[in-house]
Amino acid sequence: MISVIVVNWNRRELLRACLKSLESQTGFDPGAVEVIVVDNGSTDGSAEMAEREFRVVLIRNRENRGFCAANNQGIAAARGQWIALLNNDAEADPYWLRELERVFEGRPEVGMAASKILVHEDPRRIDKAGHLIYLDGQNRGRGSGEIDRGQYDRLEETLWPDGCAAMYRREMLDLIGGFDEDLFAYADDAELGLRARIAGWKCLYAPGAVVRHHRGATLGVQSARRLELIERNRVLLAAKLFPWSLLWLNGAYYLARIAAGTWASIRGQGETALYPGVRGKWTMVTALIRGDCQALRLLPRMFRKRRQIERIRKLSPRQVRELIQAHRISLREMTRQSTLS
Repeated sequence: MISVIVVNWNRRELLRACLKSLESQTGFDPGAVEVIVVDNGSTDGSAEMAEREFRVVLIRNRENRGFCAANNQGIAAARGQWIALLNNDAEADPYWLRELERVFEGRPEVGMAASKILVHEDPRRIDKAGHLIYLDGQNRGRGSGEIDRGQYDRLEETLWPDGCAAMYRREMLDLIGGFDEDLFAYADDAELGLRARIAGWKCLYAPGAVVRHHRGATLGVQSARRLELIERNRVLLAAKLFPWSLLWLNGAYYLARIAAGTWASIRGQGETALYPGVRGKWTMVTALIRGDCQALRLLPRMFRKRRQIERIRKLSPRQVRELIQAHRISLREMTRQSTLS
């Protein structure tokens, strides 16, 4: 059985389209797929709509518990040996689940499968085809913003799947644990994915598993809170999982990225283009500072969790560094992209 978890918060029409796309999945016997909607205290009637119009298991939270906690609730309730995640602002092609499931067939070392995620508003354009990471912990989608010319149309290894549309082996999650709820949202898939890689599991990208994603629908493209969480969780991910040989240099890599981003800003490119004018740039700067301050308060907890990683470790620190280096994103590509999610 496959269990699909959809976390929802006040996106009724997007959720309806998402669930319709899951209703249209082909290649499965009746009852082979269960859909679990975890609603984070929506006030727009989306939870009631899902329960009324679709065959779903509905879990209701009184408040917004975030992406991590809500997915963990769904994982705990799931009956499937495969756990798929689909954002409520994404719509899956009919063969999405079948293509993801095929990745695991005859490959016991594979614990994760990544989808080809296209931009809903312009399906010619790639949102993410797996993930890359910069050496300060900031992660970005592979191919983000590129026109889809078939350059990512082969089954291949990627660092980890984007949590917007992914599939995980239940056995893997039982061994390494679910999402880190201290992250709340953003970089949560990166932390889970890198932790799984450290534990020896692999991730394959399935080009036939296609979804279309409304970018930036969760908190909005100009949300300061989005930037806070992205920056905070970048630091927390590195503190928890990076080998010390990279962690000691984190500040230097961060400054290099900021310098590259500043140069991109002058040319009107990258993330900064979403925050025009002096007021927009001030919003960015203050959000980054708040994110770093929040990260500092959580660092002691992350270092305690870092010690716990040794219980599941299969890759040495050197192997982890080599893995990160092999899937790193260049500064040029980093500044060209934005971090919409």
